[in-house]
Amino acid sequence: MKYFITVSATTVTFLALLVFQACSDTPKGDQATITDKEKAAQAIGQNFVVDTSTSRIRFIGNGVGKNHPGKFHLASGNVALSGNQITGGQFMIDVRSLDLEQKGAAMQGKLRPHLMSGDFFDAEKFGTAKFEITQVTPYQPNGKDTSIVRGANFNISGNLTLKDVTRNVTFPAKIDLDGNMLKAKSDFNINRTQWQMNYGNDKTWGDKFISETVNIELDLEARKQ
Repeated sequence: MKYFITVSATTVTFLALLVFQACSDTPKGDQATITDKEKAAQAIGQNFVVDTSTSRIRFIGNGVGKNHPGKFHLASGNVALSGNQITGGQFMIDVRSLDLEQKGAAMQGKLRPHLMSGDFFDAEKFGTAKFEITQVTPYQPNGKDTSIVRGANFNISGNLTLKDVTRNVTFPAKIDLDGNMLKAKSDFNINRTQWQMNYGNDKTWGDKFISETVNIELDLEARKQ
């Protein structure tokens, strides 16, 4: 009987570790490179204005046994092209527009206000975020570096400003230009602590642990002016 109890306890511990690991797995995405702020590219050439009604920024934050997807609305955005090459551009993100996909009192009454607080976005003080292109270069995959975005053809680098902290982020993207329409898709992960969002980033918190990794999906459409 004692042997049976010992085996059961060991099994339960092992299974618990497996569950913790499985539930802590972050969503798949390209690993973005994060560096210091760089000089913004000079936006010259034909201007394309982002369609804020069809474009979206989706994110997924995760912890132990939970994923919390949501989205932000773009307040404005533009991309400049010269000779079919992107020369620059910037995008303004409405932080206060945060919309959680999971509904219910716990999400809307507790989680959303917490995300809007100083522990995370501090939206009352920093109501907008900005991404400003610094460089666009051809994406060249190899056996060890293949983007999760099917057909990725460019690396986009830009200064992302959140909570008055600016860091340069580089990630693969698929960019298509069809006449008067430009479309861009990307799917990448960033470390939120790079923007002073450190809350819950301690595994000793157990099931209250929140991963420092946040997945971001961009789906943008812009039209020639």
